Amino acid sequence: MGNADYECPHRVAIPPSKPFFKSIQSSFKETLFPDDPFRQFKNQSLAKKFILGLQYFVPILEWAPRYTFEFFKADLIAGITIASLAVPQGISYANLANLPPILGLYSSFVPPLVYAMLGSSRDLAVGTVAVASLLISSLLGKEVSPYENPTLYLQLAFTATFFAGIFQALLGILRLGFIVDFLSHATILGFMGGAATVVCLQQLKGILGLIHFTHETDIVSVMRAVFGQKHQWRWESAVLGCCFLSFLLLTKYFSKKKPTFFWINAMAPLTSVILGSLLVFLTHAEKHGVQVIGHLKKGINPLSVSELAFGSSHLSSAIKTGIITGIIGLAEGVAVGRSFATFKNYHIDGNKEMIAFGMMNIAGSCTSCYLTAGPFSRTAVNFNAGCKTAVSNIVMATAVMITLLFLTPLFHYTPLVVLSSIIIAAMLGIIDYEAAIHLWNIDKFDFVVCMGAYIGVVFFSVEVGLVVAVTLSLLRVLLFVARPRTFALGNIPNSMAYRSVDQYPIANNVPGVLILQIDAPIYFANSNYLRERIQRWIYEEEENLKSSGQTSLQYIILDLSTVGSIDTSGISMLEEVKKNSDSKGLKLVLANPRSEVIKKLDKSKFIENIGQEWIYLTVAEAVAACNFMLHTCKPNPAAVELQGRENMV
Repeated sequence: MGNADYECPHRVAIPPSKPFFKSIQSSFKETLFPDDPFRQFKNQSLAKKFILGLQYFVPILEWAPRYTFEFFKADLIAGITIASLAVPQGISYANLANLPPILGLYSSFVPPLVYAMLGSSRDLAVGTVAVASLLISSLLGKEVSPYENPTLYLQLAFTATFFAGIFQALLGILRLGFIVDFLSHATILGFMGGAATVVCLQQLKGILGLIHFTHETDIVSVMRAVFGQKHQWRWESAVLGCCFLSFLLLTKYFSKKKPTFFWINAMAPLTSVILGSLLVFLTHAEKHGVQVIGHLKKGINPLSVSELAFGSSHLSSAIKTGIITGIIGLAEGVAVGRSFATFKNYHIDGNKEMIAFGMMNIAGSCTSCYLTAGPFSRTAVNFNAGCKTAVSNIVMATAVMITLLFLTPLFHYTPLVVLSSIIIAAMLGIIDYEAAIHLWNIDKFDFVVCMGAYIGVVFFSVEVGLVVAVTLSLLRVLLFVARPRTFALGNIPNSMAYRSVDQYPIANNVPGVLILQIDAPIYFANSNYLRERIQRWIYEEEENLKSSGQTSLQYIILDLSTVGSIDTSGISMLEEVKKNSDSKGLKLVLANPRSEVIKKLDKSKFIENIGQEWIYLTVAEAVAACNFMLHTCKPNPAAVELQGRENMV
């Protein structure tokens, strides 16, 4: 109803108002429970609800009754395969964290059992991860020296793991997993690549047989520590390290080219440990500068509840370390789990995963384990080995338990240089330069975020890299909100469609009408920018029409189809735009406002101000009304009012 003679085929409906508490409940449910986990409890008996509740929080109760012997055969093979990788990796990563090597085996026993009961991924293989190990070494090493005060350092590592578990579990229970989403793909890619580079450089200590080394993680400090001790380099250790590193890289390359032989790459670390131990034992290389692990005590995990340093003066550092490592562990583990779930076409629940990760780290901190997550390399091996369920983690834990009970003396002669080679080989696969190039080709800002994280980690510290990456990611979110795009729309020939003239050069402008689309919600953060941007569009359109001698501008149509919500600042902005338009003799018209937007416009009396007859369901209907007014030579109401004011003056 733009005019008494023009009848609009449709009218924009204003949704009915909901009671306040019902509206709050709906918004709360939409925000925190988008998957509606309560739907399965509807119309169920109390006993059934109890069973479903147990199955929801302990997923093994849901799939265990359907478990078959065929599944077990597949999980048995997968579990033994990843155990062959877990043992040398566990020892290596514990060494990277400056913790006793036995803790790497402890951390591959209890946490996988907890995850098998609580986790929702069928493919995730649980264990220690290199980046978390580096973070623990970096963050705690600044507070307490692992060499001068190993007992306190160990206690702080357990305490950090405990708080990481508490933080992870709370995120899942409170359904605040979206916090982890602020670590974008580009952020994680750059951070992990930078951390992997630092880890590789730090392993030069083991490759060159150095005893004393820097606690700093930046490249300058590491290289200064390496070349400042040239007189202490051990050629025996370097030769051994290069040989085993070449062997590991060759097996990885072969398995990548021949995926059916994935087990060769999976068995390579354990093979390296066995061969290295035999070589040292037979040649007595430990007497010639090749450092070995030494004694590993037998037995399964001792309790460490009494070791949690809640009363320590360094408690704040342990809490900070726990939160940072907890976030990184979650981001990596959930991302890895989701990636492999897509291959088998099933869904994993992010909040359940957070609870599972939290509980396994809480349990781990009480049983002499440090932080565990879902490492990509181990999960990839588990997936390629044909695992069917999380029972593969139970099999792996059982194999590690047998190792702890009977086989630990065999690792006495394992050379540290082999562990360094295992870490370097694993970390080189994390430095994904092809993905960085892909980011450059698709989104330059994402590439900047990625490189910001990488440079921050490599040249400064792990914390700086993380802060830089998160800051850049948040800056991008703020820019999206504060500086939304606006587009001029035109008509696609022989259609009723109106699209961006930049995207579709064939789209025709409508004479006398400027059609603008706002591509974001309108909030206080962007309302001033949008007001100025709309005024600039109007000014440029008027100048273009004057220079070309076409019909003067008379109508401004705002397409609000992509504006999902609006606040009071946004409404004030629209009111100012209307006043400015009226002062220039232009009529403001709205098209396709969404339900939340039209509801607030109605409550604020803006609809009454602009007139219901100037709000249309589609851009096409708004254009038709404006064209009717133009072609019937009936003056624009705003222009009439402006002319009247000028005559009075």
